[in-house]
Amino acid sequence: MGWAIAVHGGAGDIPLNLPPEIRQARETALKHCLDIAVTALQATHGHSPLDVVELVVRELENHPLFNAGLGSVLTTDGSVEMEACIMDGNTKKCGAVSGLKTVVNAISLARLVMEKTPHVYLAFEGAEAFAREQGVETLEPSHFITPANVARLKQAKEADRVQLDYTQPIKKEVEVETPDENGDSQLGTVGCVAVDGDGNLAAATSTGGLVNKMVGRVGDTPIIGAGTYANTYCAVSATGRGETIIRGTVARDVAALMEYKGLSLKEAAAYVVKNGGPEGTFGLIAVSATGEVAMPFNTAGMFRACATQNGSFEIAIH
Repeated sequence: MGWAIAVHGGAGDIPLNLPPEIRQARETALKHCLDIAVTALQATHGHSPLDVVELVVRELENHPLFNAGLGSVLTTDGSVEMEACIMDGNTKKCGAVSGLKTVVNAISLARLVMEKTPHVYLAFEGAEAFAREQGVETLEPSHFITPANVARLKQAKEADRVQLDYTQPIKKEVEVETPDENGDSQLGTVGCVAVDGDGNLAAATSTGGLVNKMVGRVGDTPIIGAGTYANTYCAVSATGRGETIIRGTVARDVAALMEYKGLSLKEAAAYVVKNGGPEGTFGLIAVSATGEVAMPFNTAGMFRACATQNGSFEIAIH
């Protein structure tokens, strides 16, 4: 048994010819997150896995290259509607939010829902009001509406289709979206899972959702057991086509296969990714109470990284 950490920045149709500057920027961000997570877990009075996953996801929310927080993609009317979820494995306490337009770090508001209310999930006006009540950092909605995401929305509208960032399989009859001026047409949902040396587990996920999604659409990220789940067996964060992940109860299925079938983490995660939805639709990261790591996907690639107490360290895309 030992600590382990895994991070993702989205899964989907990631091109093999991704421009080097984009690849490097995202790999650097993932490495930075691993470094701060490892430091936190190894500290003399180490942070809990719950603290670590919140810390890592906050970092990714603040990074404009990922589809969460500052990098959140836009709805069909040009607004942002951010969502996030966090869950503690030992207690199964969890908090989720969606429909956020002004909250800088949705993941931290999700944790406040878990710790400061009797509820699991707050959304839209109620979640915004709770954020103001708790004094969390908020900014005008315009802060989150970046020129790059305005361009992505325009492109999606012109293509007359909803484009999920790096998550939809290529259809032969549909022309692949043309990259923007940065050579990168898509972003990725973010997530983190962690286990400490005592087997305590936690998971966190955050996203801006779909480009050109309908106003009011809620994806898998804030739904317990779909995009995010943790218990005493494992912690899971999924990324991909939200509707597929919801229908497949992807995150919970990994835990259930371990609990009821006695599968290892890697066996359970591989089974769910193979059977939980169509090819080319999602991926996940997971850690077990014994320090195993799994990062399978059925898409062309997934931005992912992991580190373990035994010295394993990996950053990969394809």
